[in-house]
Amino acid sequence: MHALIVVSHPLQHSLTHGSAAAIAQGIAAADPAHSVEIADLTQEGFDPTFSAADMAAFQQTGAVPPDVLAEQARIDRADALVLVFPVYWWSMPGLLKGWIDRVFTNGWAYDDTSGERVVKKLTHLPVHLVALGAVNQQTFVKRGYADAFNHPDRARYFRLLRRAAAELRSAADAGDGQP
Repeated sequence: MHALIVVSHPLQHSLTHGSAAAIAQGIAAADPAHSVEIADLTQEGFDPTFSAADMAAFQQTGAVPPDVLAEQARIDRADALVLVFPVYWWSMPGLLKGWIDRVFTNGWAYDDTSGERVVKKLTHLPVHLVALGAVNQQTFVKRGYADAFNHPDRARYFRLLRRAAAELRSAADAGDGQP
């Protein structure tokens, strides 16, 4: 099994990066045949901006940008996808949202060109969301973070791509205020 762990946090010494590393170690320790790749979107300089080229690719009137093709190739090599990120304003960071917007394209992740039904193309890929927050569990629930991540709109991202919604794991009370 090969897992792609995508991490989105600007600070290398954050709980987010530490969690991604711990997940990678756990996967590798579970079976010597398992492999892991960590994609650090910040360090790699991924551009989350949905550009005119991305729109042309979405409309299938232009080529998919090379950086998007490279990300898709990473996912194609993976047997599991794990997204590790801090909770910002009841959601994922803009960098990760932009990665999803740009990478999960029509024609590759799904096909919306034939008839009324969307054809899901990543049904084989388990997706795990690991959302980290710097509040305790009571505040996580009180402020609506849990509801925001479990809301049907949030799950729609991955329902579009798979048969079932992605699995969400949240970790409230991440410590020193820096998830």
